[in-house]
Amino acid sequence: MKAKHQRLTLALLALAAMLGAVLLAMSALKDQAAYFYVPADVKRLGVPLGKPVRLGGMVADHSIVKAADGVTINFIVTDGVANIKVRYTGITPDLFREKSGVIAEGSFTAPDQFVASTILAKHDEKYMPPQMVQKPKIGRVE
Repeated sequence: MKAKHQRLTLALLALAAMLGAVLLAMSALKDQAAYFYVPADVKRLGVPLGKPVRLGGMVADHSIVKAADGVTINFIVTDGVANIKVRYTGITPDLFREKSGVIAEGSFTAPDQFVASTILAKHDEKYMPPQMVQKPKIGRVE
């Protein structure tokens, strides 16, 4: 076999090995992938019940209701078009409040019922931790 053919064969084998590795990684991660939905997508497209997904939007005004156990909360996630009821048991992030952005990780138990296992509160670019708000601003030292 000529050197040119050997290099071509080696390159094709390397390409096939890389493709195989990518396919194996994709199949292994298939069950771990969490898809992101907004309430309008849920209403329009439907949702897979019981599959791990992420639901994002804004916490609707006057929708947070705390249960008697002190750790379970119910609230509504909205995108201005549709609303989804969410139940979460656990400690919420400090930035979690009404009219703020939120991403809830969990699964749907019904088309309009979401049970969250994790809550991620979003903030805007102007966010400053409460501890920093109280401190005096430090000028530039030259």
